[in-house]
Amino acid sequence: MILSHISKQEIQQGEAVQGQEIRAGIFNLIQSLYPDFGQESYVSIYELNQHRRLYLTSLIEQEKGEQEELDRDVLNAIKNNSILSENIQDEIEAQLTTGQKMADKIAEFGGSWAFIITFFSFILVWVLINVWFLAREPFDAYPFILLNLILSCLAAIQAPIIMMSQNRQEQKDRQRSEHDYKINLKAELEIKLLSEKIDHLLVHHNKKLLEIQELQTDYLEDLMKEVKKRR
Repeated sequence: MILSHISKQEIQQGEAVQGQEIRAGIFNLIQSLYPDFGQESYVSIYELNQHRRLYLTSLIEQEKGEQEELDRDVLNAIKNNSILSENIQDEIEAQLTTGQKMADKIAEFGGSWAFIITFFSFILVWVLINVWFLAREPFDAYPFILLNLILSCLAAIQAPIIMMSQNRQEQKDRQRSEHDYKINLKAELEIKLLSEKIDHLLVHHNKKLLEIQELQTDYLEDLMKEVKKRR
């Protein structure tokens, strides 16, 4: 006479299953519920199927819980993740001194059509005043030495200002390059991390599916044994 370790009742002939014949996952589940259950203990087919269903339910709930946890991690990462692609132009402008801002404005105006038209008009007016309106007593007679002095001083001042602005532009370009490098590096690391997570999830998911398929195989084997017995 064989007694069930779980119900302590007699097991009918052909329905007894020993602990060493049970798969590890189900065996551990039964042992967690009945600590004194061992390899030599017996359970009935009906009791084994009950614990198989419990184990299958726990696998499905565990899979669902892991999926929900993964979703929460993704949402938290999106919520708390700092974005590198910010407006770098505003950051650069905020670091400029007053002199650097003036140099940029002057260089910008010096390279525009407004400056060319204004300066050409100034020279034309200067020449007309000294040649036409003040022909008898011009304040800067031909060959316009004072005008040449003004032009020389303007060129002498404008050249270093333009160089200052070009240096600022090179610094801006260098900062933009560093900024782009950080964004590309961050994207590369995130893609690599995401790929590793997907690989881990697929491997883990395949293990769960394989375990469920093994349980289904056990059910089919039990059914085949039952059919053979009845025949």
